[in-house]
Amino acid sequence: MEWSWLLVLVCPLMMIFMMFGMKGSHSYGHGQGQASPSNVDQGVQQQLSELREQNELLRREVEKLSRKPV
Repeated sequence: MEWSWLLVLVCPLMMIFMMFGMKGSHSYGHGQGQASPSNVDQGVQQQLSELREQNELLRREVEKLSRKPV
């Protein structure tokens, strides 16, 4: 009896079970202590502005270095 066809059936079945298992583990966002969306947005905006400042500083440094004669 050949058992290789079982692998073809087991893989999709295992995937279905894993997907249902992962679906149940996403209940972490409903508890207390969760940051409100506005706080998260403010944090992201602050990080974005800091990254823009760093980007501008690095751009200036690269410009200075490219102007210097070797």
